[in-house]
Amino acid sequence: MPRLSKVSRLTQVPGIGVDRMGNAADAAHDFEILRLENLDTDIPPPAIAIEVTKNSVGIDENNSYLPFFGQDELRKAAAQRVARVSGIEYDWRNECIITAGGMSGILNCLLAMLEPGDEVIVTDPTYAGIINRIRLAGGIPVFVPLISSPKGWHLDIFSLEKAASPRTRMVLISPGMPTGHVLTRSEWEAVAHICLQTDAWLLYDAAMERILYDHRPLIHPASLPDMKERTITVGAASKELRMIGWRVGWIVGPQSIMNDIGLVSISNVVCQTGISMRGVAAGLNASDDGLKDAISTWEQRRNILLHELDGFPAIPPHGGWSLLLDAEAIGMSSQALADKLLKDAKIATTPMVGWGETAAKYLRFVFSNEPKERLIGIGEKIRRVLDV
Repeated sequence: MPRLSKVSRLTQVPGIGVDRMGNAADAAHDFEILRLENLDTDIPPPAIAIEVTKNSVGIDENNSYLPFFGQDELRKAAAQRVARVSGIEYDWRNECIITAGGMSGILNCLLAMLEPGDEVIVTDPTYAGIINRIRLAGGIPVFVPLISSPKGWHLDIFSLEKAASPRTRMVLISPGMPTGHVLTRSEWEAVAHICLQTDAWLLYDAAMERILYDHRPLIHPASLPDMKERTITVGAASKELRMIGWRVGWIVGPQSIMNDIGLVSISNVVCQTGISMRGVAAGLNASDDGLKDAISTWEQRRNILLHELDGFPAIPPHGGWSLLLDAEAIGMSSQALADKLLKDAKIATTPMVGWGETAAKYLRFVFSNEPKERLIGIGEKIRRVLDV
C-alpha cells in the first residue's frame, strides 16, 4: 500500500470551511435553512449571455482545445473591460489570457511569478482559497490587518509598511472579498508605494471590483502612476455577470509577464470551457449587463442584514457579497457559533478559520443568495438561540 503521509506543500493548506458548512446544509434537505455560507447569487446572468451560450452548444469550434488562450472575441472583450475601468489600453493579442475561472487565473499567476520562499503581502482576513494557492505555489503569505469599526474596514497602512521586505515579490489584493473592504485612493496609493519600493508585482483580484455600495467610486490600481507595468488584473464572469457555472475568467497584464503566465496556463488547466466563452463575451459586451439592478438588490439585502444584526458586532461591508460578525466579541468561537446557528436557528454561515492570522474570530454571512423576505427576522432567530 502506498505511503499516506501528506506531501510538504499541503502541510499548511487546510480546507476553506465553506465546503464543510455547505455540505452540512445540503445534507439537511431543509428549505428553511438560510444559505448564507457560500458565494452564490439567485440573480440571473444577462439574458443575452444565456441565449448565446445555448446557441454555442453543438458548434464544433466550441468543442476544441484551441485556441489555448481563449477565443479572440472573448479576449478582446475582457481586455476592453479592463481598459474601460482602468483607463489604460491593453493589446488583447499579447496582454490577455482567458482562464477556467478567476481562481485558476490567480494560481497560474502565482506559479508563473513566485520562487519558493517569496513573500506575498495579503490582507487579514483574505479568502482562504487565495492563501492556500500562495502556499501551493511555494510562496509565504504575509498578513496585513484590516481594521474593523462600526463604519466598516480600513487598511492598516503602518502594518503594510512594516510588512515590506527584500523578499516581497507580490502584493495580492481582493476588494470586497471576503470582508466587504473597498480600498480608498489613499490606501491604493500606499499599496502602490510598497510595490514600487520593493520592486513587487500587484496581483489584483478584480472579480468584485464594480460591486460597490453607498455610491463608492471604482479605483483601478493600474491607473496609478507607474503601476501599469506592475499590475496584473484577474477578472471573472462569476460575480458581476453572475455566471458562476460558466467557469470563465481572464488575466490582463503587461506583455513582459504574460508569456510566462501563458506557459503555466497551458501546463495547468490547458484551456477554458469552450461552450461558455461566447456567452461570457456577450455578457461583457452587453450595453446593459444587469449589474446596476443587481447591486441595488444586493445593497438592499445588505442593509436588511445590518438592520437585523443591530446590536451585534457586525462590520458593514462597502462592497462584495458578504459581511463579517465578530464571534469572539460575543463570547464564542466562530466555529461554535456557526454550528449553533445551523443546528438551532437554521442559518448556514462560514467560520473564517484559515482565512488569516486573526480571521478565525469572524463568522461570514453571505447576503447575495437569499431574497430580502427570507432575511427579515434573522436577528430574532439569532437572539433567541443565544438567549440575548
